[in-house]
Amino acid sequence: MHNFRSLRGRSLLRALFLASALLLAGGLLSLMAPRMATAQTAPAFTSERLSVEVLGSGPDVIFIPGYASSREVWRAEAERLSATHRVHMVQLAGFAGEPWVHGDGPFVQPVIDELARYIDEAGLETPAVIGHSMGGMSALMLAQQYPALVGKVMSVDSLPFFSALFGPGMTVDSARPYAEQAAAAMLTLDQTTFRAGQERGAVGYANDPATRKALVEWSVTSDRQAMAAAIRDVMLTDLRPGLPAMTTPVWAVYAADENGGAPRTTADSMWQRDYADLPGVTLIRVDDSRHFIMADQPERFSQIVDRFLAQ
Repeated sequence: MHNFRSLRGRSLLRALFLASALLLAGGLLSLMAPRMATAQTAPAFTSERLSVEVLGSGPDVIFIPGYASSREVWRAEAERLSATHRVHMVQLAGFAGEPWVHGDGPFVQPVIDELARYIDEAGLETPAVIGHSMGGMSALMLAQQYPALVGKVMSVDSLPFFSALFGPGMTVDSARPYAEQAAAAMLTLDQTTFRAGQERGAVGYANDPATRKALVEWSVTSDRQAMAAAIRDVMLTDLRPGLPAMTTPVWAVYAADENGGAPRTTADSMWQRDYADLPGVTLIRVDDSRHFIMADQPERFSQIVDRFLAQ
């Protein structure tokens, strides 16, 4: 899954499926994490695009999950932080059993606009925003479009242009036919074939068995039209041109795993290349981890989060 070097040797559909999983699929830290913090609903905020669960009190931190994920992907980390922070756990409509009412319309930009509205209406003051995978792309996009609302960003195993996975020369135009084919596949695969593919692919997303299991269930209960709309948008969103003008501090945390994941040199090269134009970016590699760093290396990830929030 994280083996970029073998990606181009597979069939187009398989390559698209695996690549979409690489940066976009969702997973679970632990469904059994103790519920020590008191959950609150976000007051006076309703949206057809997302919902927010609030834990704790203190400086504000927003967690955004990735493609086909539940907010539960952040549960353990959010509950840990809730002792010292007010944590806002976002759930995107259409994913992990949440309803979707927008057909094949746009996915990502409306989410960005609703996140900005939430920050404004909830009265958050320049919160830290942490996003995994597609959520990391969304956090970066939010900071580019609404810089006054965002204090700092942590992008977790996410590139500013997803389709760069297919090669450094990819552009939005050259990625368009692949994006359309990936979206079509989401709509046409029967449920048995889809589940089987998710089960095979989950091995590459995480080393943690619980995460693999939950990831499959979240994917198969996601709305297919939402998944199609989201993957099309993500594959055609290139945030690199906006990087040089960004003033929001950004940390980009990425995974490397010499035992079946992304080799360190490959991961280093890709993240250094795609974030090269972002002034002051902090790049942090986490070894012995696949895509779900927070599940594969929870202690190391928590240490990084604490450093990020303290800076």
